[in-house]
Amino acid sequence: MLDNNRQLIGKIESLKEKRRAVILAHNYQLGEVQDIADFVGDSLELSQRAAQTRAEVIVFCGVHFMAETASMLSPGKVVLLPDLNAGCPMANMITAEELRQKKRELPGAAVVCYINSTAEVKAESDTCCTSANAVRVVASMDSEQILFIPDKYLGHYVSTKTEKKIHLWPGYCPTHTRILPEHMIKLKKD
Repeated sequence: MLDNNRQLIGKIESLKEKRRAVILAHNYQLGEVQDIADFVGDSLELSQRAAQTRAEVIVFCGVHFMAETASMLSPGKVVLLPDLNAGCPMANMITAEELRQKKRELPGAAVVCYINSTAEVKAESDTCCTSANAVRVVASMDSEQILFIPDKYLGHYVSTKTEKKIHLWPGYCPTHTRILPEHMIKLKKD
């Protein structure tokens, strides 16, 4: 098995050099994928780092919206997604058409979109934010009403830090909702 792994790693390294590729692995990837990657991190950070390289090909070991972001930041580079079925449930909880409808219902609200969204949803938004800068981004908006999409939990957190009226999209990350207060209490106790 060890020889097979060495051969596979050798083939990947050879192809990477031949194709002038960079391999990005999201923090959530398996350790073996992270080990072969040039960069490991969160999705936006990875896209930004890839844009700064001389690579012609970006192999993004992540989900669709991550590869889309890499493509937007590196328009002259080819972006490959190893698993075309790799999606994000939260990103899939809103479509551009659904957002357009909500904007018609809330014509005075500025749309702040969490970066973990599809390109077509980002295109319908006024601005994007990360979890780290969401409060500052909302504070910087001229509008007193904000439609925060798609993560209702991040949007709720932001709503506790501002006087602005925050309208929450009902999206969420199913993985994060499985982390319960009792888990934290037990971990702190342990």
